[in-house]
This record gives sequence, C-alpha cells and structure tokens, in this order.
Amino acid sequence: MADAFVSFAVQKLGDFLIQEVNLRLSLRGDVKWLRNELLFMQSFLKHAEEKQSGDQRVQQWVFEINSIANEVVAILETHSFVAREGDDDEFASHLKACACICRKETKFYKVTKEIQSLKQRIMDVSRKRETYGITDINNAGEGASNRSNDQSAIVRTLRRTASYVDEDHIFVGFQDVVQRLLAELLKVEPRRSIISIYGMGGLGKTTLARNLYTSPNIVSSFPTRAWICVSQEYKTMDLLRDIIKSIQGRTKENLDLLEKMTETDLEIYLRDLLKGLKYLVVVDDVWHREAWESLKRAFPDIKNGSRVIITTRKEDVAERADDKGFVHRLRFLSQEESWNLFLTKLLDVQVMVPEMERLARDMVDTCGGLPLAIVVLSGLLSHKRGLEEWQKVEDHIWKNIKDDSIEISYIISLSYNDLPTVLKQCFLYFGVFPEDRVIYADDIMQLWMAEGFIPRGEERMEDVAEGFLNELIRRSLIQVVSTMWEKVAKCRIHDLLRDLAIKKALELNIFDIYNPRKHSISSFCLRHVIHGRAQRYLSLDHSNMKLRSIMLYDRDFCKLGLINFRNEFQHLYVLHLEIRSGTKLPDAIGSLYHLKFLTLRGIHDLPSSIGNLKNLQTLRVFNKYGHLCQLPPETADLINLRHLVAWYSNPLKHLSKLTSLQVLNGISCDQWKDVDPIDLVNLRELRMFCIAKTYSLKNIGNLKHLHTLFLGCIRDESFPALEFLTTCQKLQRLWLKGRIEKLPLSDPFPNSITMMFLRYSKLMVDPMPILGILPRLRNLDLKGAYEGKEISCRDNSFCQLEFLRLNKLPNLERWHLATTAMPLIKGLNIRGCPQLKEIPKRMKDVERLKRIHR
Repeated sequence: MADAFVSFAVQKLGDFLIQEVNLRLSLRGDVKWLRNELLFMQSFLKHAEEKQSGDQRVQQWVFEINSIANEVVAILETHSFVAREGDDDEFASHLKACACICRKETKFYKVTKEIQSLKQRIMDVSRKRETYGITDINNAGEGASNRSNDQSAIVRTLRRTASYVDEDHIFVGFQDVVQRLLAELLKVEPRRSIISIYGMGGLGKTTLARNLYTSPNIVSSFPTRAWICVSQEYKTMDLLRDIIKSIQGRTKENLDLLEKMTETDLEIYLRDLLKGLKYLVVVDDVWHREAWESLKRAFPDIKNGSRVIITTRKEDVAERADDKGFVHRLRFLSQEESWNLFLTKLLDVQVMVPEMERLARDMVDTCGGLPLAIVVLSGLLSHKRGLEEWQKVEDHIWKNIKDDSIEISYIISLSYNDLPTVLKQCFLYFGVFPEDRVIYADDIMQLWMAEGFIPRGEERMEDVAEGFLNELIRRSLIQVVSTMWEKVAKCRIHDLLRDLAIKKALELNIFDIYNPRKHSISSFCLRHVIHGRAQRYLSLDHSNMKLRSIMLYDRDFCKLGLINFRNEFQHLYVLHLEIRSGTKLPDAIGSLYHLKFLTLRGIHDLPSSIGNLKNLQTLRVFNKYGHLCQLPPETADLINLRHLVAWYSNPLKHLSKLTSLQVLNGISCDQWKDVDPIDLVNLRELRMFCIAKTYSLKNIGNLKHLHTLFLGCIRDESFPALEFLTTCQKLQRLWLKGRIEKLPLSDPFPNSITMMFLRYSKLMVDPMPILGILPRLRNLDLKGAYEGKEISCRDNSFCQLEFLRLNKLPNLERWHLATTAMPLIKGLNIRGCPQLKEIPKRMKDVERLKRIHR
C-alpha cells in the first residue's frame, strides 16, 4: 500500500526539480538524493508489506516510509501554494520582492530545512530495514523498474478482462425458503403482519428479502412498496423521510415539506399516507429493538393485507417485532447447496481437474454453509491458476481452522491479501461510505482517480478504474446493485467486508472515521471521514495534520464557516460535503488549490472563487429534486476538469474552454444555442434534461467523439429536430425521453449505435423498420415509445440485436417477426402490453429478462 504513496512522492519530487530550475545546488542535491532514496526503498516495500501482518516492527517501518512520502508531498504542495498566493494582486509587492530567486534564496529556506530533516529520517529508516531483515524482492538493483513493469502488467490484465460477473440475483439453495415466505406474504390474511428474517452476517438475509421484494407476484400484489436500511447508526427522522419519498416521489414541494417536519409530524404524515393503501415495506438490517419500535407506529393496520419484512442478526429483535408475526431463522446451506453456489461463482469451471475439485470441496466444506464465505472463496480461487496454487490456499485455511470450520473473517482476509497492491487501496476505500450505502460506480472510480490510486498510462484513467471495479466484483468483494448500458451503475459492500476495509485502512493509516463519542480521530491518517456530528469534529485541532481528504456526511450541518479552508485544509485533494440543504459555500473554497475532487450535496450556488481550482478533475453538485444550481462563469476556468455533474439552470458561455472535459451531466438549459462545443474534443458522455421544443440542439453534432448521449424533455414537451444525431459518428449509446413527433425517413441515427432506449416517445408510426436497419444495435428498450397497434420486423433486420424490452405499449396488439429477423436474440422482456395476446413463436423460447434497465 505504501508503494502507491512512495510512487506519488517520487513523481512530485521529479516535478519539483523540473519546475524550480533556479534551485541552489545544495537544495537541488538534497531533493535528488531524497527522490533516489525513495525509489530505492520502493524495491523493499512489497516484502515488507507481506511481513508486516506478523511483525509489529516491520509494520512500523512501513508506516514510517509512508509518513515520509506523505510529508514530502505536503512540503512541496505548501511551497506551491505559497508561491501561487503571490499571483494575487494584494501580494503584488511581495511577488516583486521575490522576483529573482537567485538574489532572494530565503524563499526556499523553509523547504531546505524540512528536506534536510526528512533526509535524516530516511537514513534512520534505512538502518532499520537492515535490522528487520527486509530484503529486496527484485534482482540486482532493478527493483523500481521491475515493480513499475509488474504494475503495468497487472493494469493491462485487469483491462483485458473488463467485463464483470453479473450475479443477476443468484440465489442458490433457498428456493424452498422463497416459496414459503412468498406464501406467507400473499396468504389471505387481512391483518397487517410482520415477517422477520434473522441469522448471522453473511447468510443472505438482504439477498433473500430483495428476492421477495422484486418477485413479480409481490410487485403485482402490493401497489405500494418501500425499502429502507436501518443499520447500527440510524436517525428515525431520516428513515421516515426515506419511506415517504419512496411512496410519493421526490418532487420539490414534497421534499421542502418533509424538511420542515418534526419526527412526530413525519410519523403522522406517513401513517395517513399509508391509510387506504396495500403496502409492503422492507426494514433491512435492524440491530436494535428500539429502531423498530420507533418506526412501527407509522405502519397502520387497516385490515387490507399489508405486510412488513424485517431483516436482523438479532433473534430477540425478530421474535419481539410482532406477537402474531412470522419469524424465519435463515439456515446454513447444505453441502450440496454450498458446492453448487461455489460452482456458480467460479469464473472458469473447465480448468478444474479432479485433484483441484477434491481440494475445492474440502475448502468449501470448511465454510460451514455460509454463502458469503463460499462466494468470496470462489472469487479467490478463480484467480489462482493450477493445482499448486489451490493447494497453497487450502494449506493457509487448514492452519487457521477451528472445530472443522473456518472463520468468515479469515476467508475475507485471505481474499484481501491476495489482491495486487493497486487493488488493495481501491478496495479499502469502500470503507469510507456509510454502512449499507448504495454507491454509484462513477463516484468511487472518480474518487480513486483523485486520490492517485489509478496509474497513469496510455489508457484513459476512467477505463482503468472501471477494470479495477470489475475485478473487485469478480472476486465477490463488491456486490452489483444495478447496471446501465451493460456496465455497473451502482454497487455496495457487505457489512462484514466493510468492517475489514475499515480495520485495515486504520492499520495502514489510509483513513479513519471520526468517533463522536470519544471525540477522537487518528492524527496519522491523511483522510478523515465524518458520519455525523461534524461541528464537534471541527472543534479538533487539524493545523498539523496536512489532511488530503475530507468526507463529511452530516445532513444537519450547515456552518461551513467553521471550516478553516485556507490554513487547516489547504492540502486537500478530495472534499465531499453532504450537508443541510441550502447551505452557502464560502469564497474560501477557492484557496484549495490542490483539490481534484469536489462533491457538494445541499449547496445551491457556487462562488466565483471556484474558478481558482485549476487542478480540479471532478465537480459534482447534487441538490434536492427540482433545485437547480447556479454555476458561476468562472467554472469555465477549470482547465483540468474531466467530470462536471451538476443540474444547472443558466448556460455557461465559455463552456468550450473545458477542453479536458469527458463527462458533462445535468445541463438543464438551452446550453448550445450560442455555444459551439467543437473544442470539447474529449467529451464522451453528455446528459441534458428539461429540453423544450424551442431549444437548439444542432451544435451537439459537432461533438465528434461523443459515445453516450442522454436527452430528456420537459414533461409533455416534444424534442426539436433530431437530425444532428446523424453526424455523431462515434455515438454508441443513445437515451431519449420525451415525445418525438416523427422519425426522419432516412438515416436518422448513426450506424455506430449499439444500445438505444426510447422513453415516452409516443410515436404514431411503427419505429421498427427504421431501427431494424442499424447494423450494430445490440440492445433496444422501448418504454411508452409507440402508440400504434402493430410492429413489424422485416427480413434481415436487427441483425445484431441480443436484448429487447417492450414496456408500456398499451395499444400494441400484433407483432410480426420475419423469419430472418433478430437471429442473435438472447433476452426478451415484455411488460405493460395488455393487448398483445400472442408473441411470435420463435420468441417463446427466448430467455425472459428479469430486470428492466432504468
């Protein structure tokens, strides 16, 4: 892990030598020596990290190297920050006095002293290395080069296997349980009843509940459904709000109303809302009886068959939830079920020779029928090649076995230890998110990039990060929640794996989570995470910490003036603020010169000083539904910005200056009327909403490298002319939501399109003849897209189509499918087409898709 920090420090030292060409010789010599010594130390780090788990002294040695590397970065960034301040007008006289470095060497005095101090520290560390027996695992002094090549090879391998294993809610061994609980949920029993599912962590309680929740019979029987996660740390008001939002939606008026309510108001409001509705609510991961007691009064019993599902690890919580309720203790898997689950998750069953199967069966038996342990073991063995490597895994397991079974924590640790270093830090970072949090894939990948976890090379960092995420999923360390465009859209980490990530991260000083009860947080960690009581956290002294990242989750916090951006947080690379809606962002945010990632939730307007953040790569602004933000004109000065995600209401006049931009998401205005985006040569993904028929979209056709395009109209509005799409010759994914008055008769879409979603297009003419000629179209989703009675797919049409979804086509009666149409079709989903009584005979054997892409 320290290898990544050392690499970053070496890069910074090299940049410093290039930029500061007038350094006096003694300082230049010290910087070169420090850089070379850190390069040399890199060759020992892998051996040290392998030894540190069993040797406290080695662990301390790794920590000292890590500390030195971080100190180097902080010193150089402080120098850069001070030098930059000289660019401000108020410092003009100071700049003039320091104009000649040769005459005014005092500018580097502090840097010189601090570098010399680090030089002494690294000599001490070098002596300790010999004492602790840490050897160079690479040969003949070629360590740094070889390690760099090894890392590049790992990155290439991960990118070659960039697709992920889509679990598709694999649920081995519990089909009988599902049927039993479905019967309990659907039985003719007017009384509102509680179904409690309990068992130890890793048994699959949440997976079982989700399987029930998404069952077609449940969806059709319960018109009103909601799902909330409680976890150990919860706020009853937030839980009540989440249930109401699930039922009523997230309109601006509704959200504003909920924000003003007290807990009692929310309870009464939800109770009144549910009266007259047949509802199913899942209350997931309840740890304390008090949590359920604080919620149950809001669920009225009006004798209409409503149900509540509770999942918990605690038997007493399950037993006491409802005197007349149904309690199910989730069992462990049988030996046969365990083996079937293992095979289901194994990436390549074909390579398993009989000797390997014998080893695997023995290892699976030691998992004691615990599904999480089995899938993690399967993910681990999927990345081990041959009998010898599988034997090593079994040897490790048998050394730690107790009572013929292995602790789940050991299996998880074994899988973690098997990760390449570049993946370990990515996995640990999942621990910063609140428990049970659904995590957007883009969010975690962009955080990795800002933290320097993604190696720079020939490939786009976004593509490398995607490969890393998919690898963690294949190893069953991360779970897929939903997909979009055949990619992971949302994911989560299991509680037990999150516990490991937090423990390891603290050991390695990656990050620490603020403990408000002890009013403490590690001063050695460069990343601080705050899951509440932000104001109390800010009362700590941060002046000497040189923090790199702040992740602040506190919807009750609004006093941003308490954050001393200029003095205490000037080294920040990552800032995530999830705070009370309507909070004002202070001008001092512009002093965070090194900032690469900025996420703001609850802030409507940004100050003009945001334009000072020249190193910013990602800017994400999220507000309550209906609240658009105001981006100042200076946003266009963010020359290194790669991802801009903000629902903004006024056009950015100089948007084309953002030539590094790759993702632009949230345009809610007529952005392209007076702006030609021809200079946005790197833009690959564009999302634009609230479109009116009067808008001008033709300039979008000048985005020659656009791969993904989302366009959504204002409700009941129609799209303006869509002819510009023809010129987007690299466009692969197209999502259109809104009325399309008519499709052009010839070449309305580029031949490059592979996936197309049409939402509420309300076409009067059958679109299939036009869509069927697209030569690369693999995935077609039509929802409310056509109001006619008949669709016709001609011979040789849809030659590459694999997946088709027809949804909410209420008038559709007939579907004509020519003999040679759709020769490669694999999956079909038809919903909301009540008049379609018969589907083509050839389609009856096609697999029914379980999930609708959103």
